[in-house]
Amino acid sequence: MTWIFFLCLILGLFFGLRNPPEIIQKRINTIINIALVILMLTIGLHIGTNESVMSNLPFIGFHCVVISFSAIAFSVILTVIIEKTLLPLDLLRERLLSENININPNVNIEEEENKKTSSLIWIMPLSIVSGVLLGSFLLPDSVLPLIGHMLTGSLVILLISIGISIGSNKGVFRYIRVVGFKVVLLSIAILIGSIASGFFSGFLLKLPFHITVISASGMSYYSLTGAYMTQVFGIEAGTYGFVVNVMREFFTVLLLPVLVKISKGSPIASGASGDMDTMLAPITRFVGVELGLVALITGILVSLMVTLLLPVLCHLFS
Repeated sequence: MTWIFFLCLILGLFFGLRNPPEIIQKRINTIINIALVILMLTIGLHIGTNESVMSNLPFIGFHCVVISFSAIAFSVILTVIIEKTLLPLDLLRERLLSENININPNVNIEEEENKKTSSLIWIMPLSIVSGVLLGSFLLPDSVLPLIGHMLTGSLVILLISIGISIGSNKGVFRYIRVVGFKVVLLSIAILIGSIASGFFSGFLLKLPFHITVISASGMSYYSLTGAYMTQVFGIEAGTYGFVVNVMREFFTVLLLPVLVKISKGSPIASGASGDMDTMLAPITRFVGVELGLVALITGILVSLMVTLLLPVLCHLFS
């Protein structure tokens, strides 16, 4: 089944790279948001109708905290190594500041990202909670077979839309040329650190690697990771995929004052794929607007890595 989702992503990327009509580019974010809400509602329904998951939520929550902290720690450690050896972000920040380089001098990063994501910040968790409540108390048994079809359909729409969105966002390559191609190393460090943390967490918690490695490799892309893991491995695994990556964003915001003292790249490493949307504004406040450009590039690249990596990992572990 995973190859179908991989094909959907590739089709979306192909279409996005071919300059789709402007009306499609304008509507794509709306389509993504609708698909995300349906996905979150569906995952909530899955959780609410599964007695085993509901009864084990405290244990799952503890495991998710460990996996999430581990993913942040490993990503930060590798990022600090990259900063100390190949990509000194303090020097890059000074160069961007001296040359007055920004994503767009007429655009305020924080205001634009807050506009795009403010509603989703409360809509997404509300959708999950609504799904759990509906599944626990109101959903008739006759509707249960439809939940799987809802998950599959919304995931297909989401992947095609994400592919179009990423493929049509060619500006990221121009930004990479501005700051230098070494900036890609940050995304690679975050990826390797997250995967390594998954194996570490599996050994530590004595959990199956398909749960710990794939959930850690979601790199804060909670909606897609939770949906993928639910589709391939069932709702318990999907709950890990969702909660681990929600916690990664939550702990990133909580730890920002500490992370920025470690290094400039540490907040960026912790935010991972969230650097391109929900995490961009708070991270920019701590690392400076010049490195906000680096955070945006990293978030886009990591998000692309997640969408390409999830089908591969799910296939390897299934």
